[in-house]
Amino acid sequence: MSTRPHRHLLHLLRYATPFQSQIVAATVCSILRTLFDLAPPFLIGVAVDILVQQEASQLACLGIQTVHTQLLIVSLLTILTWGLESLTQYGADQLWRNLAQTLQHELRVDAYGHLQRLEISYFEDRSTGTLLSILNDDINQLERFLDTGARDLIDFFTRVAAVGLSFVILAPGVAWLAMVPIPFILWGALAFQQRLGPRYSEVRDRNAQISARLANNISGIATIKSFTTEAFEQYRVEQESDAYRTSNRKAIALSASFQPLLRFLILLGFVTTLYLGGRAVLAGQLSVGTYGFMVFIVQDLLWPFTELGEIFDEYQRAMASVWRVMKLLDSPIEASAPYPSVSQPSLRGEISFNQITFAYQQYHPVIRNLSLNIPAGATIGIVGATGSGKSTLIKLLLRFYQPQQGDILIDGQDIQTLGLADLRCHIGWVSQDVFLFHGTVTENIGYGSFDASHDQIVQAAKVAEAHDFIQQLPQGYDTVVGERGQKLSGGQRQRIATARTILKNPPILVLDEATSAVDNETEAAIQKSLTKITQNRTTIAIAHRLSTIRHSDCIYVMDKGQLVEQGTHEQLLAQNGIYAKLWRVQSGLEWAEPLITSEQ
Repeated sequence: MSTRPHRHLLHLLRYATPFQSQIVAATVCSILRTLFDLAPPFLIGVAVDILVQQEASQLACLGIQTVHTQLLIVSLLTILTWGLESLTQYGADQLWRNLAQTLQHELRVDAYGHLQRLEISYFEDRSTGTLLSILNDDINQLERFLDTGARDLIDFFTRVAAVGLSFVILAPGVAWLAMVPIPFILWGALAFQQRLGPRYSEVRDRNAQISARLANNISGIATIKSFTTEAFEQYRVEQESDAYRTSNRKAIALSASFQPLLRFLILLGFVTTLYLGGRAVLAGQLSVGTYGFMVFIVQDLLWPFTELGEIFDEYQRAMASVWRVMKLLDSPIEASAPYPSVSQPSLRGEISFNQITFAYQQYHPVIRNLSLNIPAGATIGIVGATGSGKSTLIKLLLRFYQPQQGDILIDGQDIQTLGLADLRCHIGWVSQDVFLFHGTVTENIGYGSFDASHDQIVQAAKVAEAHDFIQQLPQGYDTVVGERGQKLSGGQRQRIATARTILKNPPILVLDEATSAVDNETEAAIQKSLTKITQNRTTIAIAHRLSTIRHSDCIYVMDKGQLVEQGTHEQLLAQNGIYAKLWRVQSGLEWAEPLITSEQ
């Protein structure tokens, strides 16, 4: 993290430009509140001056001779300043708190919106807990700073400027001595700030790590219980939490030492004013009322510096959070097309992979110089060993990743020229890693097709062979499936995901191990509906269970990122290659050892 947090503050201020009028109004209210808060000590000095000087007091010089009248005026002014202080404090509280809530809301929504547009690789390199820490903890930290810390900063600078100016005007001979400690205090504050910055950055990082650990463990609680590793995971959480506590201790040790060191410097300024101001009164150079005001108000000049450490503490915490949030907002979104995107209202579904080569980051290519043409409306199957590149091919089609070489065409048009929304709305993807949202069955099937009627949802469920089991659920289609659909079996989740894609009715359908979690009976039922599911649409079925794709128009066998065999089920059996061995193993006609040897 940069050691110059003001850069992050400027970044935040640029982001907050739409709320400039609110910021100005809140700042004005805070300044006025501080000035009205400083008025009573001045009025006390005026009252003392009236009692001591009487007809020769400062108010008397304005033409108000009666002492009682002078005291009445001071009393009324006191009531007025207290009332105005209360009014401006109410205004400042309202404006700052509402501004903090609004900015927190806008920042969280914008950060989440930006997060959704990031490349898939961004999420693969970061844990869910880290991202949640940014969207929740860091943005909440910023809200807390705007709610209190910003007002404290404004109050500090206003108080110091107002009191310092009054000292210079009322007693220039003494004022400079009272202000001697200020440069040293500011130098110390800046020095502490520079050392605190990296420590709070480490605190935020540790916080993200423990959030990631907790999110990961809660998601994997079933695995933890099945392996009876509760004690091990508790130990790991304890280690992460202790690291977080240690980082906080380092920051606390530095910030806690700040205020005691300042107190000594402040004491010098206070004693100087007390002693030299008293001598000035005795010498007739300073009135008693002014002396009383200065002795009383000098604390308002110097004691706020004792809070400077706490203010910088909040400031550094906020800037550490701002840095993380802005870093997220500055992350590059999904690669845009090299030329303007073209809106495509409809696609037939002819797909061509031309000389495609792709590697994840700096690893060896997963797909090597692959070419494949799929006619519109055709149903093809893709098989191969784990890691052969089957699912990667689909991710390239969906533009989750960009190939290093080659191009992908749909209906003869490069997918790079299509808007992402246009491209993906024409592709229905049923992944082997099914994800259901916490909500009802109806909401999950209708997800993405929000205008669909209940009858259309039911029809999609029937086609996916999900209707019968849904009716047997406690509340039928209104049954809440739980987080990630944990109340349902794997096969039930997969059928609901299939129904969701069928309801979408895309011209291109991708089934990525879509029957991997269903039993034989359910698979047979789905097989009967495949004819209807694939009718009038291009279908790509990736499968380990060859029975799922045996009736495909063409089956492709992938090995180490290349197509090594292709043909119908019967043609591939006749070739007696990899596909034929896979078929014999799954049919129980051959032991798996020869297959394993061939894959190695």
